Amino acid sequence: MTSRPRARSLSAAAAALLVLSTTAACSPDAQEDTVDVLTSFYPLQYVAEQVGGEHVNVTNLTPAAADPHSIELSPARVREMGQADLVVYLSGMQPATDEAIEASPPDRLLDTAEAAGLEAGPNGTAAAPSGSTALDPHFWQDPTRLADVAQGIATNLAEADPAHAADYAANADALVAELDALDQDYRDGLAQCAGATLVVSHEAFGYLAERYDLVQVGISGIDPEAEPSPARLRAVRSVVQDDDVQTVFFEVITSPKVARALAEDLGIDSAKLDPIEGQADPDADYMDMMRENLAALEDGLVCER
Repeated sequence: MTSRPRARSLSAAAAALLVLSTTAACSPDAQEDTVDVLTSFYPLQYVAEQVGGEHVNVTNLTPAAADPHSIELSPARVREMGQADLVVYLSGMQPATDEAIEASPPDRLLDTAEAAGLEAGPNGTAAAPSGSTALDPHFWQDPTRLADVAQGIATNLAEADPAHAADYAANADALVAELDALDQDYRDGLAQCAGATLVVSHEAFGYLAERYDLVQVGISGIDPEAEPSPARLRAVRSVVQDDDVQTVFFEVITSPKVARALAEDLGIDSAKLDPIEGQADPDADYMDMMRENLAALEDGLVCER
């Protein structure tokens, strides 16, 4: 007699589990497979997440707050790249990523260099020619170039997952509208700053300078790890004095020591300007960081008011 209630209890439990399993299997989330996307550094991750929405699973190859220029990839990461549904990267930005793609090419690959329209030595109209032939990778400092990349990602996601092509197109259009609004905010905020000198830790803001007609002067070049020579420091010091620069901008990923020391030595201010190569604060996304940068520029640049 005592065994029957237990048997009924086990049967009921089994039936309940069966119902739950069947319900879960029939749910939209269980039926729907997400597209696995690997991105090489944060701005590309941001765009892929915004465009892909609920239909994608995005993994960033560069750890949070790390310098993307110098990352190294484990063999497991390289294998992941070969297995991903879509890899979004920027050729020439990260040697480790370029090598991994060559070693384990994915089925679908988007190099954002063409959509972004990379240039050598972008800068404002008053800047002297850089003389460099190396392409500057930091295109996301110009929101309109990132908008072009968003459309490219939408196209590739639609090809990988045609069932949700309309969603990808709509998400991309929404993101482009936000980026256009951000661009207009920069235009309005820096309207009186044409030709102003922008002294930065390293030359990560050339596209921003070109878009909003500033003159970028980097203590270091495109490579943030390159130590500035004494001659370079003397040249930057002369620019600061000649152009009456009031602020030297340092960064969050690379050491601010040199920029702050230069500002202190010259008796002027220093302030943070984020190159947005990584996401140092998980609560702040690309839009937040760009708006913080705009506020810093409005406060720190010497502009006509």
